[in-house]
Amino acid sequence: MDSTPFAALSPDCILNAVDAIGLRSDGRLLALNSYENRVYQIGVEDGPPIVVKFYRPARWTDAMILEEHDFVGELARHEIPAVPPIVSGRGETLHRFAGFRFTAFPRRGGRSPELLALDTLAWLGRFLGRLHAVGAYKPFRHRPALSVRDFGEEPSTFLLSHGFIPEDLAESYRDAVAHALTGVRQCFDRAEAFRAIRLHGDCHVGNVLWTDDGPHFVDFDDSRMGPAVQDLWMLLSGDRAEMTRQLGALLSGYERFCDFDRRELYLIEALRTLRLIHYAAWVARRWDDPAFPLAFPWFNTRGYWAERIAEIRAQTPLMEAPPVGMA
Repeated sequence: MDSTPFAALSPDCILNAVDAIGLRSDGRLLALNSYENRVYQIGVEDGPPIVVKFYRPARWTDAMILEEHDFVGELARHEIPAVPPIVSGRGETLHRFAGFRFTAFPRRGGRSPELLALDTLAWLGRFLGRLHAVGAYKPFRHRPALSVRDFGEEPSTFLLSHGFIPEDLAESYRDAVAHALTGVRQCFDRAEAFRAIRLHGDCHVGNVLWTDDGPHFVDFDDSRMGPAVQDLWMLLSGDRAEMTRQLGALLSGYERFCDFDRRELYLIEALRTLRLIHYAAWVARRWDDPAFPLAFPWFNTRGYWAERIAEIRAQTPLMEAPPVGMA
């Protein structure tokens, strides 16, 4: 894979791409915070600014990207506040220019939600319940599903086989991951056969924007099939008592629009464990991209890996304990 996939994405290229789909830029361009893709706010003549995403080459197929677009459009048609892509005059949402694939979106601003406020969490719960009610209508045909293999087994194997972990810590990492993944599989067994639905997939506070009219979600780039709780657990923080309180508020809103299977609570710490493993491998896979060493200077140091090993080990007893929200 090209280690500098965006090297040719110059300001001229970006603005010319926008002009090529009939949205005449006024020359204003602001890079937004994104590492996996490249995202820019661009001024448009005779209209409000737009947001344009240039996709990382070879990550998703066209069919996967278009399926994401269709899902977000479906949510918008149900008056669920997600931000669908702009449809061109030719009826297209995915475009090509100078070897890049890109999509334009209307700009929707907002602020971070106050996740410590229970009424805010209840509102988010209502929003997610509506989103999941639509997500349950039908499955994705092209986008992947959340799995132990893709988020735990394969990423940890990649890290161990590509020399990222210092030699003197490799065995400790291997042992910590092996014990943690045993716990993950046991959690999935306890949750039994959960219903996989279409999800946002990366539902953390950075992807929720709040306005006076309430929340809206952005960045469905990691949308996939999985358990409903995947879109809930990243909104929880603090100690067990605080997370229990927050979860109760979320579900009080959620269950007004969508049923929630309480067995999925067994997955919360398992999903957190998989995210810890997967995140480190994600950064490692992109380490040759010049943007990543600049953005993550602490990565791939001995101290970093020692902390990750301790973090993964700490997950094992949490997965063995009764889950948050369940007596």
